[in-house]
Amino acid sequence: MFASDRAAVSSTAASVRRARNDPEPRIDDALLTAVGHTPILPLRRIAASEGFEIWAKAEFLNPSGSVKDRAAAGIVRQALATGQLSEGRSLLDASSGNTAVAYAMLGARLGFRVELCVPRNANPDRIAKMRAFGATLIFTDPAEGSDGAQREARRLAAEDPVHRFYPDQYNNPANPDAHFATTGPEIWSALAGRITHLVAGVGTGGTISGAGRYLKERDPRVRVIGVEPNGPLHGIEGLKHLPTALRPSTYDARIIDDTIRIETEDAETTRARLAELEGLAVGISSGAAVAACLRLGRSNPGAVIATVLPDGGHSATGAPP
Repeated sequence: MFASDRAAVSSTAASVRRARNDPEPRIDDALLTAVGHTPILPLRRIAASEGFEIWAKAEFLNPSGSVKDRAAAGIVRQALATGQLSEGRSLLDASSGNTAVAYAMLGARLGFRVELCVPRNANPDRIAKMRAFGATLIFTDPAEGSDGAQREARRLAAEDPVHRFYPDQYNNPANPDAHFATTGPEIWSALAGRITHLVAGVGTGGTISGAGRYLKERDPRVRVIGVEPNGPLHGIEGLKHLPTALRPSTYDARIIDDTIRIETEDAETTRARLAELEGLAVGISSGAAVAACLRLGRSNPGAVIATVLPDGGHSATGAPP
């Protein structure tokens, strides 16, 4: 187990607000209401003359830069409304990167403490963002990935349940519910119901399960396709190879019609093509999603495929923090 930045916080978020005469956090804060409503972009050049359409949800335009703003905002909104995230409690959760950044941003904005269990080899750019937002970081064994971060978060939450609220994004229904309420309807509306396939990466499973459930309720013919790495040892940040990982309960296998497994090299190549051909600087999980769309579309002429670009491009190099 690796750990750093775990010095005790001397005052609660509430006492800091009182010292600054800040108002109590509002669940309808403007930053929360800015989450979602991202454009869906046609990918005309990367799929030129292929006989199918790819439409990509630009989730990197969310306030903290990723699709995880949706789930984090939904979880925090519910926790504030129910009193789970009450005065004197910090939010503690595990993440491979993007959700951690979203939590840290919301904590800084709304005035609650955030503790994050993150693999030590998480992307340095994301680590820098978490630190900038003032989160406490607890680094875990990189060999154990996000599963190891989950185990450590559970241990710490059990150690002090009075002062720590553990939302557990991998098993919190508010995660897929956020996508059922927002991502799915946005895709359906933007494509005027023409969608034939939803393709999305599988991390917590919240995006694909929530959006997929909504789309299937509108049209049961919509096929929902998960994207995973092709093995347990891979370089596609944010995605899980479910056969060898802890399976989140937020992943609803009943919604998923098929799974496409992508090699890291193919994801990286497609990410580069998205920049060159479509002007989109995105992360490697976006490359994996679009690589899966291309594979799917070539065997389904006339398909109208919607996918999710989870985040923007990040530096892939740099020493671990």
